[in-house]
Amino acid sequence: DKLPADASPISVSQAGLIRLSGPARAIALDVLHVNSLQTGAYVSRFRGRGMEFDESRPYQPGDDPRNIDWRVTARSTTAYTKLFREERERPVLVAVDQRSSMFFGSTHCFKSVLAAQLASLLAWSALDAGDRVGGLVFNGASHREIRPRRSRKTVLALLSQIAQYNRALPLAGPADTGFAEILANLRRIVRPGSSLFIVSDFRGAEEEGAREQLFQMAQHIEITAISCSDPLEADLPKAGRYAVTDGSARSELDTADRGLRSSYRERARQRSELLSRDLLRLGIPMMRARTDQAPFSVLQQFYGDPRR
Repeated sequence: DKLPADASPISVSQAGLIRLSGPARAIALDVLHVNSLQTGAYVSRFRGRGMEFDESRPYQPGDDPRNIDWRVTARSTTAYTKLFREERERPVLVAVDQRSSMFFGSTHCFKSVLAAQLASLLAWSALDAGDRVGGLVFNGASHREIRPRRSRKTVLALLSQIAQYNRALPLAGPADTGFAEILANLRRIVRPGSSLFIVSDFRGAEEEGAREQLFQMAQHIEITAISCSDPLEADLPKAGRYAVTDGSARSELDTADRGLRSSYRERARQRSELLSRDLLRLGIPMMRARTDQAPFSVLQQFYGDPRR
C-alpha cells in the first residue's frame, strides 16, 4: 500500500509524510482517468497545464473560431486568431480538513490520517511535475495558509502544518468556523487558473453559504473534491454492543435494532447523494476515499501515470 510499516492509524508525523515522496512519483495529476470517477463523466475546463496568450495572427482555415481575437479583428479588414503557449507551471493548492469530524475511524486509520496522507501524495506529485505547490490546513478553529511556490521547502512547510494540525486532534474547545467560511478563506488565496484539491469529509458542504463559495470558485479554478469517509459512517455493524471512544470518554453502541440500522443507512445514502449532485452541478469531479483503502491506491486509480 506504499505506506511505511510503522505508520500510525491515529496520527501522522512530518517524517512519515515526507516518505510518501517516492510513491508520489507514480501519480500524474495532469492525466485524470475520467471514466473512473464515481459521480459521473466530467469534462474539465482546466485539466492539464494552463495556457497563456502569446500573440495574434491572421485567421487560417482550420483555426478554432472560439479563439478569434475580436479586438484586433475589429481594427482590421481581416480576421485574427489568438495563439497561446503552454504555461511552464501552474499553482496547485491542497486544502486539508483536520476538523474534529475527521478524527474518526473504525478500520485501518482515522479520516484525519487518510486526508493527511492523500494531501502529501498530491503535494509531492505536483512538485515532481514542476508545479508551484501551496495549500491550506484547517480544523474549524483556525487555519494556516502556505502560498504556492515551486520549492521543496514549501512542500515541507505544508507537511509540517498538516502534521501539527493532525496531532492537535481531538480539539479541546469549540470549533466555530463553518465550512462556508473555510471556503471563503480558500477563495482569498487561490488565483484563477489554479488547480485546487479539497480533501475533506465535506461536513457542512450542504449549507447554502458553502454551495455559493464553491460556485464562485468553480468559475475560475479547477477544483477536485476528495471525499474521505469511514465504512461505519455508511452502515452500522451487525447486531451487537460495541465500545466507542474518543480517546478519553467511552460509551456503548447498541446496534440490535434493525430499524435503526436501516434508517442510519438511508440517511447516509441521502447525504452522499446530495453531495454528489451538488458537486456535479458545479462540474467538480469527486473521488471517494475510505479509511479501509490505501491512499496511494485511491489516487493511482484516478491519476496513475501510465509511463511508470
